[in-house]
Amino acid sequence: MNKKLDFSIANRISRWHFGEALSNFLTINIVLLIFFSIAVISAGETHIEKLMAEESYSELSLSEPSGVKIPFIKESSLTRTVIYERDLSNWWNSTLAYRVWAPLGDGYAAYEYDFTETARLSLKFLIALAAIELLMLLAGIRKSLSVTRSALHPLAELTETTQNISRQKAQSGVSRTQLRDLAGKLDQIDADGLETRISVESPQKELSGLAEAINGMLDRINESYNSQVRFVSDASHELRTPIAVIQGYANLLDRWGKNDEKVLQESIDTIKSEAQNMKDLVEQLLFLARGDNDSLRLDIETLNISAIARDVIRETEMIAPSHAIACEIEEGAFIHGDAQLMKQALRILMDNSVKYTSEKDEVKIALHTEGEKVKIAVSDNGIGIVPEDLPYIFDRFFRSDDSRTRKTGGSGLGLSIAKWIVERHGGSVEVVSRKDIGTRITLSFDAVKSPIGFTDRSPS
Repeated sequence: MNKKLDFSIANRISRWHFGEALSNFLTINIVLLIFFSIAVISAGETHIEKLMAEESYSELSLSEPSGVKIPFIKESSLTRTVIYERDLSNWWNSTLAYRVWAPLGDGYAAYEYDFTETARLSLKFLIALAAIELLMLLAGIRKSLSVTRSALHPLAELTETTQNISRQKAQSGVSRTQLRDLAGKLDQIDADGLETRISVESPQKELSGLAEAINGMLDRINESYNSQVRFVSDASHELRTPIAVIQGYANLLDRWGKNDEKVLQESIDTIKSEAQNMKDLVEQLLFLARGDNDSLRLDIETLNISAIARDVIRETEMIAPSHAIACEIEEGAFIHGDAQLMKQALRILMDNSVKYTSEKDEVKIALHTEGEKVKIAVSDNGIGIVPEDLPYIFDRFFRSDDSRTRKTGGSGLGLSIAKWIVERHGGSVEVVSRKDIGTRITLSFDAVKSPIGFTDRSPS
């Protein structure tokens, strides 16, 4: 048996069942011995009564011999004993006799009942019974272990399943206090008590493994819960600003703008701009929400990513004519993906580069194949990102410089969306940036061969 399972619930239950069965067998054997003793005494008393009537004694003694007096039996005042005459050459030939000493004249006479053959037969029966009991014990241990493990299989499955999530992520031997503590801890855990953890100090492998798995799951739930709380708080903050601006201009119109065309036009333009910002923000939030709950369906097909990159370049040139757009596009590069989402990811990267690069400065997009990978790099010589902010640029609502962001616009969700799209396509993102020098973001995807008869259906 595996030493690692010495303290497992299954083995402890099996040992308990073994102890119970052994105790029952010992009780049965003791009862049989008592019945055998009673039978021997009863047969001996009957035989000795006949011998006494015939005065057929086997031995005389002048002094009262040692022995016991059995109460609740006929002639209970007589001394009784068991004689064992051992044969040193063969113990099986030893003799057993039940002897009663009765007064006779000035001494005592011994009357005997030889039950050697009865004892030999009984011993053979007990040996056979012990062998049967041993076989039953061994079979019972095996069956008990199998049944117990089968009964505990759901518990083992629960532990294994929880541990798999983590990688992606009472019976007699168990103290009732441990089970009650485990159940109580689980009952106490709610949204306000996600910091609660279950003690794993238990000799039972099943319980300690389950507790560790649950604690790992709680860590992830707590992290996810805190992330959602921050997300809702940040979203509320982002929506609060345009709402406040719209309310401010609405009050301005109500007080002075009705008859002032300049104030009226300024208010209309600002309200339209802020409403558009709110619309864009809500769309981004809905996109991320659908992505989080896996309700966003990807239409995967073979894409000419070179053609999609050129479409994004043309759009950027129209939207930001004051910026120089340089491109190095290798023709005929193909990947598997959703055309709309891939175009959206490239738009986000190009839009970010334009926002944080001064007018007349260059924004560059390069696409080429390296071995089995298609790499797309968007680079600029704009404001750059400080090293301490680089690990967080893909966090939702994170903005490296709030003052610059207020001037350029944006909610801090674009890069989060771009990274989500890239990862859902099995790609990776690499960022290189230096403050006031520029930034380069490189996307990497698995390359595929152009299918025969390929028709470009890239979105325009």
